Amino acid sequence: MYISHLSLTNFRNYGRLELDLSSGATLLYGHNAQGKTNLLEAIYYLATTRSPHADYDNQLLNWDAAEADEPVVVGRLVVQVQTAVETKRLEMRLILERNGRARTNSFRREVLVDRRKVRLMDLLGHLRVVLFLPEDVQLITGSPGERRRYMDITLCQIDAAYCRALSQYNKVLEQRNALLRQIAEGSGSLDVLPIFTDKLVNLGSQILRRRAQFLAELARETQRVHYESLTDGRETIRLQYIPRLAGNGITEEESVALGDWLAAAETTPATVKSRLAEAMQQTQAMDIARGATNVGPHRDDWRFLLNGRALSSYGSRGQQRTAILALKMAEINWMTAVTGEQPILLLDEVVAELDAQRRAALLQTVQSAQQAILTATDPAMFTAEFLARAASLKVENGRITPAKSTGTTIL
Repeated sequence: MYISHLSLTNFRNYGRLELDLSSGATLLYGHNAQGKTNLLEAIYYLATTRSPHADYDNQLLNWDAAEADEPVVVGRLVVQVQTAVETKRLEMRLILERNGRARTNSFRREVLVDRRKVRLMDLLGHLRVVLFLPEDVQLITGSPGERRRYMDITLCQIDAAYCRALSQYNKVLEQRNALLRQIAEGSGSLDVLPIFTDKLVNLGSQILRRRAQFLAELARETQRVHYESLTDGRETIRLQYIPRLAGNGITEEESVALGDWLAAAETTPATVKSRLAEAMQQTQAMDIARGATNVGPHRDDWRFLLNGRALSSYGSRGQQRTAILALKMAEINWMTAVTGEQPILLLDEVVAELDAQRRAALLQTVQSAQQAILTATDPAMFTAEFLARAASLKVENGRITPAKSTGTTIL
């Protein structure tokens, strides 16, 4: 798949942009804070409904538009996506509504596919991307929440059933936790708790099983890329799923063994459901005391092992960058194998972080992709061969101009 046209209105520093894109590699270059990353963010947002940089959606609106006296400010993102079989038009509207009498603002999103309004979740899967960021190393050194977010965003792009289960699970989890706090305070009914527990078990067991299968498949491809393409067979890497499927008494090694069990072909959905139900029953008293659910996929984690040791503790910065590069390249291959179509690659200032060998491996992947969009402050870091094959666009203060003829239309 590839994007043939991108339209932005009141998004970040783009007041109005109409941009034709071609398949193959496109290099966006220019000084910092000119809008290169914002353009990648817009594409990623349309693919995943999430921003990699903003905590709140209203932060994505153009500042001047958001500060104007208009009653309704609309940020608008539109892409035309070409796949092997069809052309799709995807649109996201970011609407800031002002209530002058109450002096308050409200914010909402509208999604359209082929000009027809749909649920936010129904946007997922029409546009699939893999995003490379320098800060992706946080997947190794950061919090478990960041690693869960990576799994969820990747899976939701290709598995609608997983995404629905995850959305429902999060809603039920919030309701169960509210009830737990009420029970602890003496105002909630213990008789109602099993209703929410059963719903969490049904949904949570689906999420646990799918995550385990996903990480097992991704781990195999990550190891192959890392071993064959990036380290010349000198280092081995593993991804280990660490599900929260038991109380506090379980060791990390036992949790890893549970992760392997979840991914095993002979493990049935019924046995996963039974195991999670047992764990939630065992931790119910602790849940009530803490006012929170202590087991389930919302407490999952996973980790990298390099040559059998935790990469977060023992790996150098270079080894961590190499592991992330292997993970992202494996993600591309995995998504292609599952969907039958390559995702769009988005690379934000990543090439400058890599040594010559790893840069060459990444650019080989970029050049074989149906579409890749890269950003850089200096095109000179790329080879003349790469620049001759790529479309180069200069980004300056929210305006994009072609460095050579690319069929780009600028407003």
